[in-house]
Amino acid sequence: MLSVAWHTLRARWAAFAGSFVALALGVALLTVMGQALAASLDAPVRAPERFAAAPVVVRGQDTLRVATSTGERTKELARPRPVPAGTVAALRALGPVTEDRSFPVRAYGAPAAPDDLVGHPWSTARFAPYRLTAGRAPATADEVVTSGDWATVGTRLHTADGPLRVVGTVATVSEPEPGTGLAPGPGPGFEHAVFYPDAQAARLAPESTQLVVEADAAAVRAAVKDKDQDGDQDGDQDGGDDEDEDEDVRILTGDARRLADADPGRDAEALTALNALFGTAGGVTAFVSVFVVASTFAFAVDRRRREFGLLRTAGATPGQIRRTVLAEALLIGTLASATGCVLGTYGAPHLGKLVVDGGLAPKWYAIGGPSAGVWPYHLAFWTGLLVALCGALAASWRAGRTAPAQALREASVDGRALTLGRRACGTALLLTAGALLAYTLATDPGELLHRKSYISRPLLLITAVALLSPLTVRPLVPRLPGAVGLLARAGAVAGVRRTAAVAAPVLVTVALAGSLLGATATIGAARAAEVRQQTVADFVVTPRDGTTLRAEALEKLRQVPGTVVSASSATTVFTLEDGVALVKSEARAADPALLATTVRLPLTAGRLTDLDDGSIVVTEEWARHRVGQQVRVWLGDGTPRTLRIAAVLSIGTGDNGAYVTPANAGGGGVDRVDVRVRAGADPTTVGARLRTVDGVRVTSRTQWVRAALPQTNRTTRLGMLLVLGIALLYTGISVANTLAMAAAERRADLTALRRAGATSGQILRLAATEALIAVTVGTLLGLLVTAVNLTGLSAALHLLSAPPTIALPWQALTWTTAACALLATTTAVTSTTPALRPPRS
Repeated sequence: MLSVAWHTLRARWAAFAGSFVALALGVALLTVMGQALAASLDAPVRAPERFAAAPVVVRGQDTLRVATSTGERTKELARPRPVPAGTVAALRALGPVTEDRSFPVRAYGAPAAPDDLVGHPWSTARFAPYRLTAGRAPATADEVVTSGDWATVGTRLHTADGPLRVVGTVATVSEPEPGTGLAPGPGPGFEHAVFYPDAQAARLAPESTQLVVEADAAAVRAAVKDKDQDGDQDGDQDGGDDEDEDEDVRILTGDARRLADADPGRDAEALTALNALFGTAGGVTAFVSVFVVASTFAFAVDRRRREFGLLRTAGATPGQIRRTVLAEALLIGTLASATGCVLGTYGAPHLGKLVVDGGLAPKWYAIGGPSAGVWPYHLAFWTGLLVALCGALAASWRAGRTAPAQALREASVDGRALTLGRRACGTALLLTAGALLAYTLATDPGELLHRKSYISRPLLLITAVALLSPLTVRPLVPRLPGAVGLLARAGAVAGVRRTAAVAAPVLVTVALAGSLLGATATIGAARAAEVRQQTVADFVVTPRDGTTLRAEALEKLRQVPGTVVSASSATTVFTLEDGVALVKSEARAADPALLATTVRLPLTAGRLTDLDDGSIVVTEEWARHRVGQQVRVWLGDGTPRTLRIAAVLSIGTGDNGAYVTPANAGGGGVDRVDVRVRAGADPTTVGARLRTVDGVRVTSRTQWVRAALPQTNRTTRLGMLLVLGIALLYTGISVANTLAMAAAERRADLTALRRAGATSGQILRLAATEALIAVTVGTLLGLLVTAVNLTGLSAALHLLSAPPTIALPWQALTWTTAACALLATTTAVTSTTPALRPPRS
């Protein structure tokens, strides 16, 4: 069988070129994705940055720990607790104590100023360590020292806290090369720091959540815990990774000091997002590869009816025919998989550089190389081979059923549009897709709003519609004017399998573009509509610099005449569901009486005015959500409380959170102020008075609602583009391969048309029109799939009491359809042109 398959491939290489290219590219992508996942498994531990030279860092507790029947459950607190005053006093008896503070800084009037400036006390600079490269240390409240090269000594900066003057610049001290004898020199910085005098930093950021103790680690432990030291003292002094905790603080030494840096888990978060991105791309690649290979083999087998009939007439059994087709798939799969592994080896480093340059991965991230191991290659190779065999399995079964009489067949008109097996599979998948959608809507409609759901669920419906697509060709193809239009429609309907084979990849591309982009647009529009419905305030005030409003700015806002001012702060609450699951919920803390006048919350039970210091407003997503029930919660700072449920909100798009009073804010500062203009007051005057307050950003209700429209982040955007790019690439491969095979088979038909008087231009227009008909059928089916998916999403929004909307990405759909049409017509005209040449004498 292998020798027969090999000779068949050599004779019919053009018919299998599409499958080979599709598999090779698919395996190459899987190889790259596998190496990308391997690169994230051995992520290096980030070394301490701001406190690399600090002996011991004592940090306020930032982790909530709750004991359950199945073990301890932990969650990161919204903000670390301050180090208790008693602990600070005990530590001062051991040695110098330096309190650390961090706060955002926004500099105006300096074009080169970075957007991520962060302020610190000058006394902490030596623990990085930083070294002055120019100027001197800051001495007065209006003097600062900056890191990096964006400012020089003498630069004037304007901030919300007043003008500043740069009196010095610093750089981090790099380690010398071992054995060189060179002194440490300045190295690149890891942050854009602005160092203030300690007193000024304390005024700007009164709360300190961590401090440096210049004392022995064991003595620090003893002072904090009042018990014998834990761990190995020598290991601590040698800089090993050592972390110790008690109820109030964490003691960090060695490599554990990195936990005191800003966002120490940023590498893990970035890699998690990348893994999701590459996993999604790999899954779509495998799906589309199977789709294209199966479609190509099915069409090729259908075109080889006479060949298989001759083999049957010569004595070949159905089993031998099936094995021949599978042997062809095995050879193609082996060659394509090997080629794909080689391509993936060269492509992996380029993808790694792309995601690093795009800010989607840490600077150290690299794909490929010996560290990736061999498992990504094994995974990609054997997956490619399996895809080839699975794609050819159904076609081999159909080839084995070819009767010997097919050798005498001359008609170009297809027989049955669908085999019984294809009809049964398509119907079963269609019913399964509908049943899953109905079940999810009935049990957990919120699941449909998750990204994994609206990326994966359309694939089932796409497969079902593609299997049943031959049944839709005749009803969807309209009557076209003119002789070319008449012939084109007749050819498309007569060659229904050819039309469906071209339409199927177009269906995949259009349906993916419409479903993925439409889902994000629909959810975004629903969230914007929620904000529009809930916002009653005429103005919304937020911090211009930093994350919270200063107390003096808040007081000035409250003094603006003719206004109702409702200040609120972002926080979190934790609850234990089913006795084992510690769940974190976003929340806001506000005065209930003022809140009721500035927002319109989607209440399903209870009253907002019943909220007090002993109660909470929850959403229907909570395990306990009946008015009057008692619920055990932990506030944002970890304080345990038992609160009564005063009111219940609908779930909506997921942005509706809990509400508590300021007494239960858990230390969160005010980050939003809703302002409503009283009757008789002039909104223009009120807005002007609000804008005179320093350090605030004032937006009108219209501007706030417009800004609330969610923006797709870079990782999600890249993922969408990658998925759609893969789909479009495979569409081009499949369409080109199918039309090339069809053109080679229709030489006799085209010759008959030439003899009947048709010109070359008419025949080319006929080929292009037939291709456009197939693209139109695929586009209409893709739009149908998109409509069903978005209708299900809209129904889920309605069940969640969110504004039900449907947002179709018409621009993306137009460009996708135009690209498919251009690919199809170009391939049709190019593959038909050789058939118009007169035969050689």
